[in-house]
Amino acid sequence: MDLKLIKNILDMIAESDVNEVSLEEGDFKIKVKKQGEVQQVTYSQPAAAPQAPAQPAAPAQPATTPAQGESDDSAPQAEGDTVTSPIVGTFYESPSPDSDPFVKVGDKVSKGDTLCIVEAMKIMNEIEAEFGGTVKQILVDDAQPVEYEQPLFIIKKD
Repeated sequence: MDLKLIKNILDMIAESDVNEVSLEEGDFKIKVKKQGEVQQVTYSQPAAAPQAPAQPAAPAQPATTPAQGESDDSAPQAEGDTVTSPIVGTFYESPSPDSDPFVKVGDKVSKGDTLCIVEAMKIMNEIEAEFGGTVKQILVDDAQPVEYEQPLFIIKKD
């Protein structure tokens, strides 16, 4: 991974609401975690490659609040199968701000139908239904950041 790519990742994270990102490519690992206005970066490379000094990693802390878009335990969950985000990014319910959402609660969807877009690093990734069914619940608000494997929809299979 080159330094230009790392800088682009750091800039993207600084401009977003994402608080933590971990990436691995071969032996190269990078973890970026925002704490208030301070960003901490840790990375490692194979021993043969020269290393830049790294800041110490922050101690692991358990999450104290539910992730954005997740409901707390007191809210009832709809019955059905959960569709999760395959990537970290920003959730968009429609192809543009002026457009209608791809799906609404109560809509029937078929396998392959576009459910939403998750933007990651300025790339719009269409999230498609992996099975047919009825949308029972949308768990994320439009233009909100989402984490890897964060629940997005609950769809009851037909």
